[in-house]
Amino acid sequence: MGRVPGRAAGPWASLNPAWRGSLLASIGVLSFSGSFPAAVFAMEGFDPYLVAIGRAAVGAVAALVLLMVAGVPMLPPRSQFRSYLVIVAGVVFGFPLFSGLALDAGASASHAAVVIGLLPAATAACAVLRGGEWPRPLFWVACGLGAVAITAFTLSRGGGHVTGADLLLVGALLSAAAGYTEGGRLARETPGWRVISHALVVAIPITVPVTVALALTTDMRPGVASLAGFAYAGLVSMFLGFIPWYAGLAAGGIARAGQTQLAQPLLTLLWAWLLLGERFGPLTVVAALAVLVCVAMTQRARS
Repeated sequence: MGRVPGRAAGPWASLNPAWRGSLLASIGVLSFSGSFPAAVFAMEGFDPYLVAIGRAAVGAVAALVLLMVAGVPMLPPRSQFRSYLVIVAGVVFGFPLFSGLALDAGASASHAAVVIGLLPAATAACAVLRGGEWPRPLFWVACGLGAVAITAFTLSRGGGHVTGADLLLVGALLSAAAGYTEGGRLARETPGWRVISHALVVAIPITVPVTVALALTTDMRPGVASLAGFAYAGLVSMFLGFIPWYAGLAAGGIARAGQTQLAQPLLTLLWAWLLLGERFGPLTVVAALAVLVCVAMTQRARS
């Protein structure tokens, strides 16, 4: 059998595991940063629930193909099934559904991005509770500063108020934190591509029938932009992005490598500006600099 995807080889193997983890996680972050703009485009032609559930069905097709080509079992070991249910609940259903409903409720892609910017802090907390990690104090200081900067930025853009869409986004980030942590734990002993592939396959009994039902009962107005957004959400956000992401969490530590996601709101703001025409003022630049400093601090703080 050929080289298994997700295994370090060549120049990757010579890197310090912590830095290798951060680099892999950064590739995942870059992939995830386009998720909100993609969802906005997809919902121009499809029902929000169809986008949220259907993306997992699309990702499952790609996962099945990869598992078949690699010649590995379609289902995970029975001993790990409980962990896969956590991943399914967190990143297959929870995050797409909560974030999609928040966007449908009026949250802009840029606003959603900064609220979800709290995700690294939530993931670090889950890593302590579930992953058995305990980073140095500098890590927590940097993590806290990043969370404060993002929270202040979010409240300033929302007029100091927390909206229903914000609460949905909090549900999204808590769901993702749980799914990231459990997936990162499994990826310590199972390649990241197999973790997300098996999670999508485990969810098929729900995602495929619900997707078909929603496709038959909801109003669809597919266009080039909505189809492209749906394809990105299903193939990249729901599947391909998780391959380097889970591998990075396993190699660099869930808490430490997960802090690379502090840069995701800034990347999403860039895509929202370029693709959706959303505007932001000087405060965004200040928040960007603050978050980048926090990212640099967390990467210096070893677990």
